[in-house]
Amino acid sequence: MVKLSNTTRNSLKTIVLQVLSTNNRFSFNLKSLGYLPRWVILLIDMFAVAFSMSVTFYLFRGIGLDYFKGSDYSIKIVVYFAINIFFFWWFKTYSGIIRHSSFIDAIKIMFSQTGTLIVLLVIDFVNTFFVKKDFYVTTALLINVIFSFCFLFFYRVVVKQFFENFLKETRSGNLVNALIYGADANSISITNALKAETPSRFKLLGFIDKFHFSGSKRILDLPIISQKKKISVIMRAMNAQALIIADKSLTKDEQLAIVDECLEANLKVYTVPLITNWENQDEISKKIKSFQIEDLLDRKPIVLDNKKISEQISDKTILITGAAGSIGSEIVRQVVTFSPARIIILDQAETPLHDLTLEIQKLVSETEVVSIIADVRDKVGLQKVFEFYCPSLVYHAAAYKHVPLMEENPSQAVFVNVLGTKNLADLSIEYGVDKFVMVSTDKAVNPSNVMGASKRIAEKYVQSLYFEELKTNAYTTKFITTRFGNVLGSNGSVVPLFSKQIQEGGPVTITHEEIIRYFMTIPEACQLVLEAGAMGNGGEIYIFDMGKPVKIYDLAKKMIKLAGYIPDRDIKIKVIGLRPGEKLFEELLNDNSKTLPTHHEKIMIAQEIIDINNNVKRKIDELIFTSQQYDNTSIVSKMKQIVPEFKSMNSTFEYLDKSLKA
Repeated sequence: MVKLSNTTRNSLKTIVLQVLSTNNRFSFNLKSLGYLPRWVILLIDMFAVAFSMSVTFYLFRGIGLDYFKGSDYSIKIVVYFAINIFFFWWFKTYSGIIRHSSFIDAIKIMFSQTGTLIVLLVIDFVNTFFVKKDFYVTTALLINVIFSFCFLFFYRVVVKQFFENFLKETRSGNLVNALIYGADANSISITNALKAETPSRFKLLGFIDKFHFSGSKRILDLPIISQKKKISVIMRAMNAQALIIADKSLTKDEQLAIVDECLEANLKVYTVPLITNWENQDEISKKIKSFQIEDLLDRKPIVLDNKKISEQISDKTILITGAAGSIGSEIVRQVVTFSPARIIILDQAETPLHDLTLEIQKLVSETEVVSIIADVRDKVGLQKVFEFYCPSLVYHAAAYKHVPLMEENPSQAVFVNVLGTKNLADLSIEYGVDKFVMVSTDKAVNPSNVMGASKRIAEKYVQSLYFEELKTNAYTTKFITTRFGNVLGSNGSVVPLFSKQIQEGGPVTITHEEIIRYFMTIPEACQLVLEAGAMGNGGEIYIFDMGKPVKIYDLAKKMIKLAGYIPDRDIKIKVIGLRPGEKLFEELLNDNSKTLPTHHEKIMIAQEIIDINNNVKRKIDELIFTSQQYDNTSIVSKMKQIVPEFKSMNSTFEYLDKSLKA
């Protein structure tokens, strides 16, 4: 027995560990196999061609015939392979990814083999004509090409099926059984994309077609199911947990009915954009997403007067305040599409403004983007902006808007919403701005809180200022106010709050079971702001068609279901009581107002009582002075004098209404 020294033993141990490590590193794992290099696929193709040639050779030898005429086989074999390689290169048969082989790959193989056959026949004919010797047996060439095509295509099909049916299943884990709603080109494309998706999310069970009445037809080896029964019944019968709506012939009402039915049955629903909207064909399956609450708003697309908006914005200098906010930033994105000469984005929030600047600079090349950190309360700072850039159009979106916060800090509501608007309005007249478009809110109508009252005071000021200036200057700045309700997805709105609460496992908190609100999407609201600004002649308060009001309790339940949970079982809904200043129903008009239609069906003009500017200005100056004393009771009392319809609700300031009555 040979005894090893400690040094030798340690050396051997190190070598063994290195070998084991190497084996582990280079171990072959089919599940993590990437795409094969082109030269490897070409070698496999050449092996298939060689195999088909051998089969043909021995087949003909078995019946007493020679594939190759004469005795010199080497030249004929070299010519055979050289021509095959040439046509493989010509048609790039080896460039496709085998696991994703398709009809196009079969066509390429067919063309390459047909080209090979034709060239070999020509060589054989030329050789026979001039040398008087045959190169090949013509029939053998034809059979050889058929074999080559079959072998080349067969191994691609085998690899494709292997990856789709074996490796794909092992990667995907638990798949969601799903049905596709629709059986048109859009649906077929989606199905193909989902079948090729790695890792898979869905196990597709079939198509539901509202126009199909025969149960014997199939597409992509999946059955077409006629919609003779309720969709939820069909899905239960097929053991499906999800429905992917791909039929774009559905009306909005039909789509909403399907979604509601599925949600009531605790089934998942997914949507997908039209084929024409797919920017990257390789990312199709990633575009399939759960329905968002925005998708379920019963609203028609907005048609804008782009020509009129473009005339107002193109080649002009545009100032947008509150540009880093959810509304302001969307106004910026939409304004830049009309090619202004310069866009000034102004906000006091540094980081969001910086992020927006980087985003907009990527979108535009001709428009100059100027980012300014400034506060609308600082008139001197604003004056420098107007003096240096001389904007033609101002979109005023800067505001404090959170109702409970403003109820606790009325002085700040006055400083930003009232004084800030006054500063901008006064400077717009002083520096000859063509139009001033103010973004207001439905909370300014019969306000029940400090925030709404401050916005109503701002409305009163810009409207009275315009008509006062019009007496002496027919070409003065046109002041236009736009008034709309809650905006889905905006900062502080209920939808992001509910989404966060659902992600955290609940509870979802609502203030009252009967509370109702109007909703619109951010892009929709901003589109209407641009449209109203273009059509405005000065002094108008535009209100927008907000569609049907939404019950917040129902909204919460629907969002929980869309997330795949059951309300009050998986996620609780908790009623916490009305917040200070909050009312059950928002209004778009006050009790004494009427509306006038415009050329746009979604935009109307509110006919409000116009106050005398001197009176409004004097009262606002007093309000600002009072706000500087930070006496909340005095501030709110002054606001109620300026806006008599301001009645506090669920607020510590309710007693002021009683004292004013007395």
